[in-house]
Amino acid sequence: MSDGVLLLAATPLGDPDDASVRLRTALATADVVAAEDTRRLGRLAAALGVTVAGTVVSFYEDVERVRIPRLVDDVRGGATVLVVTDAGMPAVSDPGYRLVAACAAEDLTVRCLPGPSAVLTALAVSGLPTDRFCFEGFAPRPDGKRRSWLAALATEQRTTVFFESPRRLASLLAVAVEVLGADRPAAVCRELTKTHEEVVRGTLAELAAWAGERDVLGEVTVVLGGAVVVAPEPDELADEVLALVAGGQRLKDAARRVATERGVSTKALYEAALRAKQ
Repeated sequence: MSDGVLLLAATPLGDPDDASVRLRTALATADVVAAEDTRRLGRLAAALGVTVAGTVVSFYEDVERVRIPRLVDDVRGGATVLVVTDAGMPAVSDPGYRLVAACAAEDLTVRCLPGPSAVLTALAVSGLPTDRFCFEGFAPRPDGKRRSWLAALATEQRTTVFFESPRRLASLLAVAVEVLGADRPAAVCRELTKTHEEVVRGTLAELAAWAGERDVLGEVTVVLGGAVVVAPEPDELADEVLALVAGGQRLKDAARRVATERGVSTKALYEAALRAKQ
């Protein structure tokens, strides 16, 4: 008997019309459908006019580890196992990663049916740079961990995307102002693709004031602009170069080393060190 396949399928964030043809087909034909919320799966299938013929099993965080051995057995036995979460892509801050790892460890086939993603949707509409970005999952809840986490983003030059509960958004933004500064640009994306979709852009201070004045509802994705790092002037680094020269390095080698480490022009730093040496 040939092995089956594990399918990870992205589901709509809100609008059922965002469902792909491949998702509709998979829901109708999979042998097993592992759903984060079986009731939401039922509502999605009804909205799509699809009948789920396979066995439906719950696959939320608290039961994920328990379900994995049986689902791996199903794939090994030739079944098509479809994993769907409440919205977006399984395994991205949702159940699925551990099952993928278990199947990959046994060299079983894992495939993905791409589709909606809150991370990429928020990034695209944020108005912030998209060429380099990182995803941080959910923001930590305890104040101490939250402050440490934000402090680690103080020098992050990439755009950062993360999720937050609407109940904690105002407090997070207030702390972010303290840790990252009032002027750091950001965007709060709420209820993406849904009827009451809202994207609010501004500085952290402006967003903290906005969130503090209302009861924020719905799914929230925050996009944080990267830190702007200003390179020092070559003249400010000349003493570092000369200290290396005093330790035995050639001036050109010392200038090249410091320039690489500090992100400045080697030629400009070399000339600045020559001036300082005179």
